[in-house]
Amino acid sequence: MTGMHGARDRDHRLRHHRGWLAVGWGLVAFVVWASLTPQPPPTPDVHLGDKLAHLLAYGVLMGWFAQIYPARTARQTLAAAFVLMGVVLEYLQGLVGGRLFEIADMAANTAGVALAWWITRGRAGRILHWVEDRFGG
Repeated sequence: MTGMHGARDRDHRLRHHRGWLAVGWGLVAFVVWASLTPQPPPTPDVHLGDKLAHLLAYGVLMGWFAQIYPARTARQTLAAAFVLMGVVLEYLQGLVGGRLFEIADMAANTAGVALAWWITRGRAGRILHWVEDRFGG
């Protein structure tokens, strides 16, 4: 996704772009692993805790990358990619022993992407900039 930045992004490009991108890809790798491992990490012990975990995971992914690539077309591409990733991983879970295919998980993933899209349109879309400004770089 290194080519997903336009004029607006260049004006607001993060100083540690590559580092933030590396962390983001680490988050993607963790979500893929957590989705496919036969013994996933525990989810919150609340009603619909599994769905909350899906919402948060995909919200974090979208929110993270939306800060790195804030242009509208980049965000559209990211949103589509994360929704597709959630669908594909859910189908793959149906093939992994001890895991279940659930349409509701796909919906929670998509809701997380949409929520992060909306949240990062405002000040929350500049958290990584704030970190760089606050802690130098």
